[in-house]
Amino acid sequence: MRFPDLGEFGPDSGLIQRDRAGDGVHAVGRDGVRQIAATGDGKIEFIGYADYTLALVHSSLGYPAYYPVRPIELRRPVKAVLMDLDGTSVHSESFWIWIIQMTIASLLANPGFELEASDLPYVSGHSVSEHLQYGIAKYCPGHSLDDARRFYFEHTHREMQAILDGHGRQDAFQPAPGLKEFLLELKSAGVRIALVTSGLYEKAYPEILSAFQTLGMGRPEDFYDAIITAGFPLRRGEVGTMGELAPKPHPWLYAEACRVGLGIPFEERFHVVGLEDSGAGVCSIRLAGFTPIGIAGGNIVESGTAALCSQMCDQLPSALQIILNIPS
Repeated sequence: MRFPDLGEFGPDSGLIQRDRAGDGVHAVGRDGVRQIAATGDGKIEFIGYADYTLALVHSSLGYPAYYPVRPIELRRPVKAVLMDLDGTSVHSESFWIWIIQMTIASLLANPGFELEASDLPYVSGHSVSEHLQYGIAKYCPGHSLDDARRFYFEHTHREMQAILDGHGRQDAFQPAPGLKEFLLELKSAGVRIALVTSGLYEKAYPEILSAFQTLGMGRPEDFYDAIITAGFPLRRGEVGTMGELAPKPHPWLYAEACRVGLGIPFEERFHVVGLEDSGAGVCSIRLAGFTPIGIAGGNIVESGTAALCSQMCDQLPSALQIILNIPS
């Protein structure tokens, strides 16, 4: 399979070839469509024409979107690194998956409920509402997203307060191996750094603050050149910000971090690298027009998006060698 500006992919790429897209509109051989392929988790479908490719980002909340696929290229020097939070900078995915599991358990009134291994690509890397909608559709159809969000934030507030009080899960937020050295090396090389997460502010900021405190690095907002989260949750009686319908794998968080947060124009995007451990994040970086480097340990392989990464690295030190062009 060959998709203009995206690449050529073999049968072992993780992408799944299709004759028809899930939108019911596009089909191979009709209106100039030559190829269609989906990521392994089905979240994104690529629709290939003779000289361009569209990406269809599906939404369990009913708001899919199309994006043009732009060509990528890694040009030196690298001027900016855009970093994911959960799994890439801080190891916390198991904690948030546990919160999702407790939320579904509350909806089912079954304290012994457990998610299956096959659920993992769908309950990490996306927005809270996407995760919850997936769980509702599979395990408790008929329940409302509003009820799920209420349980989710009840569990989140309780567990986060317990951590702050010193009697919560001690393994909840751990800095990724080599994070401090990685960040300081980039800073010393003059590379700008942005932190980009689909997590809501109230759950994302305590994570990175906890990691920085563990590492003795002060306050994260004093270190990073930009920090972008999915904002504040919309709750009845309160004012929220946009974030639940435009998270990863949509390109907007990474695009805003780079263009607005770092002030780097679109024309200089070839000098920007994004680091991710999730399939949704890899697609978000790719659709924003930046070069994605995959970090092992997340769901990139399981989501069928490894072929979209320029390279895969086991840990941050390996990615640092690529970014700074350090001989191995």
